[in-house]
Amino acid sequence: MQFYRLANACAGIVLVLVLYPLVAVASDRWPQFRGPHADGVVTEPSNLPTEWTASENVAWKTDIPGRGWSSPIVWGNRVFLTTVINHGDGEEPKKGLYFGGNRPELPASEHEWVVMCLDLNSGDLLWKKPVRKASPKTSIHLKNSYASETPVTDGKHVYVMFGGVGVYCFDIDGNEVWMHNLEPRKTRYGWGTAASPVLLGDRLYVVNDNDEESYLMALDKRTGKQVWRTPRDEKSNWSTPYIWQNELRREIVTLGSGKVRSYDLDGNLLWSFSGMSSITIATPYQYNGLLYISSGYVGDSDRPLYAIRPGAEGDISLEGTETANESIVWSQPTAAPYNPSTIAYEGIVYVLYDRGLFAAYDAADGSEIYSKVRIPNGGEFTSSPWAYDGKIFCINEDGVTSVIKAGNEFELLGSNPLSDDDMAMATPAIAADRLLIRTAKRIYCIQK
Repeated sequence: MQFYRLANACAGIVLVLVLYPLVAVASDRWPQFRGPHADGVVTEPSNLPTEWTASENVAWKTDIPGRGWSSPIVWGNRVFLTTVINHGDGEEPKKGLYFGGNRPELPASEHEWVVMCLDLNSGDLLWKKPVRKASPKTSIHLKNSYASETPVTDGKHVYVMFGGVGVYCFDIDGNEVWMHNLEPRKTRYGWGTAASPVLLGDRLYVVNDNDEESYLMALDKRTGKQVWRTPRDEKSNWSTPYIWQNELRREIVTLGSGKVRSYDLDGNLLWSFSGMSSITIATPYQYNGLLYISSGYVGDSDRPLYAIRPGAEGDISLEGTETANESIVWSQPTAAPYNPSTIAYEGIVYVLYDRGLFAAYDAADGSEIYSKVRIPNGGEFTSSPWAYDGKIFCINEDGVTSVIKAGNEFELLGSNPLSDDDMAMATPAIAADRLLIRTAKRIYCIQK
């Protein structure tokens, strides 16, 4: 499930306005999950690689101890990531979608929660900071990790969240500034956590959907103190919130199995709608002024993909057989994937399905461009796709990236394998002319 490596973190919109252009060009900053705008797209690539293997077009690779499905993030020449090291015996996950991955028993062995910083140019370790050393107080799914939330940075500090443990703030040199404790909570089937913190101005926003007490919370990023906390009528979900700056306002969009909800920056509900699948993982994002939302648990008949226009108020749920209304521009009731987020690129919303299928829809009206096509030798997918240079990239759990031509017809341009003894479930990061791919064992810096 996408929460296995999720780490969906959204950068502050104020920072986006000041530091980033309105399109996602290649730069040396990838401060959150799926980049500056949480959409996985680089519109003007700076000589980014399109072909690689485990040894070709590899600038460096660095082994990472422990396990973590959080994505790496980048600012300047620094790469930040998290991991949790099991100092006892651990069970290795098998790949693919399957039942039987529940592990409700708490591990008795000592674990170590760690924040790391690497040099972007060499892969050398700049600093490594343990934040806790103890046996876990919550369980996780066999394929999840205790480090599945992606950090977020504003260039001065790095904000890291470990579910059921705490939120931590470090300066870029590795000095801890503050810590905010998070109480351990039961999650559905004991699967663990994944939703990442998001950043806007001086506030850090945290969604904690669990089976005991769900909430959306704002922390002062300078001190870690709680600014406000809003209860949520939700059980466990693994979707990172998205700060949507549209033509009318800024709002915090949160996905849930019960409802999609959007809040103002003080935690007041703006709008909501029901109609999601029973497990919600994907991260929302905007494209050409519309908000794209998906929820596609494979066991449900309803697996909807939505496009939302700005300015909604109150309950905007679809009625009966409706597929659109005043606020919902279009919907496709069975189009959404389970783990990966969708991606909008050059007028098309592309959908990568967990079991290796691929489809495309018109971003403006939701009409089908082409239906599900099996990616040749595709395998199983958990990571979200990314795009640049007229291509969509999809990495499967075996570490093989399928390169698909953007456009109205499906065309596989190539396949880029990594080491066959590894596993890939984290979504990559992009910085300048480098692609950073995290696997279970290491991080690769891909560069022409």
